[in-house]
Order: sequence, then structure tokens, then C-alpha cells
Amino acid sequence: MPMAKVRVQTTINGETAEFLCEPRQSLLECLRDILGLTGTKEGCNDGNCGACTVLLDGRVVNSCLVLGVEAEGHAVTTIEGIARGSRLHPLQQAFLEDAALQCGICTPGFIVAAKALLDQEPHPSEDRIRHYLANNLCRCTGYDKIVRAVQHAASQMEEAKA
Repeated sequence: MPMAKVRVQTTINGETAEFLCEPRQSLLECLRDILGLTGTKEGCNDGNCGACTVLLDGRVVNSCLVLGVEAEGHAVTTIEGIARGSRLHPLQQAFLEDAALQCGICTPGFIVAAKALLDQEPHPSEDRIRHYLANNLCRCTGYDKIVRAVQHAASQMEEAKA
């Protein structure tokens, strides 16, 4: 017997959104299956890999561990909300330029988490970047290129402010 659906009103990537979901559905399932925002990836579905990282009211969360109904009244930012229209965010550009991605499963989670870090700390040290991104796993590139891409983006963002 199907569960009764719950109406959720939220803001996703700066836009008001409303959707119906079952109380048991994760935010990840709601984003991908109901709203068609497939940039957020499912890796492990148990909170260990970070592929599904989104921002909930600016806070980094694994969307596989948050229920869709918990988005009610809150702001969600996914990888689709990072770019400025058709212009890539400096983090996205740096990941491309610095070859910090291969298969792409982990990339959205890394970029969303790195954006949260740079929003808080515009000039993080290498150690701080590594610590902050420790909940995101990559099985293809290793982490050096990812860390360099975050450093590159931080410097590009600083130059753009000047």
C-alpha cells in the first residue's frame, strides 16, 4: 500500500519549489526523481562518500541522509545552482582546467562542499581544504588535483574581487 504523499515547499537554487514526496524519501531521491535535478549523484546512499552533497541553508549535508520533508521551508543549493546562468562558477572552471575530475560521480559533491568552504574562508590553507573535504571520496583522481583546483578557484575569486 503506497504511503500518503506530503507537500513540501522549499527554495531550490534560489527558486521557490513545491513537490510531493513520501515521508520516507530522501532529499536525494526527491531532487533526482521528482525534481529532475540529476547533478547531485548517488554514490553509497549511506552518507559515507559525499557524492550527494548539497547545501541546506548554507550548511553542507549528505542529501541521502536528509528526508525530503526536512527541506520544508529551507533553502537547498545543488550543483545546478552553483553556476551563474551559462557561466561556470570559478570552482567548476578550475576543476576543468586542473583536471580535477574523471568519472564525475564525486565531482558535484566536491564542488558544492568546496563552495561552502570558500564562502566561509576565502583563503583556506591546503590542510584546511583537505580537512574540510575529508567527507568526500574520489576513487579516480586522487586528491591532489582536487585540492589544487580549490586553491586555483580561491585565487581566481580573489582576483575577480580586486
